[in-house]
Amino acid sequence: MNSTTILQAVTVGSAVLLVIAILLQQRGASLGAGFGGSNELYTTRRGLDKNLFEVTIVLAVIFVLSILISLVVPNLK
Repeated sequence: MNSTTILQAVTVGSAVLLVIAILLQQRGASLGAGFGGSNELYTTRRGLDKNLFEVTIVLAVIFVLSILISLVVPNLK
């Protein structure tokens, strides 16, 4: 396996895990809350919800970095 294949695998794997992590998150307040319809606009994340939120951020950073690396160094050998 060369480094290009590994980088592609990291990109695809982080993309799939990122989609799963986003879909697993609980839905927040509805659209009306953004316009003052609810008091649930700012809530504190706790427990599993907080951990899933942090994992989502880490996966997003890994995904973006892997794409940027593949753009900067297109032909790793």
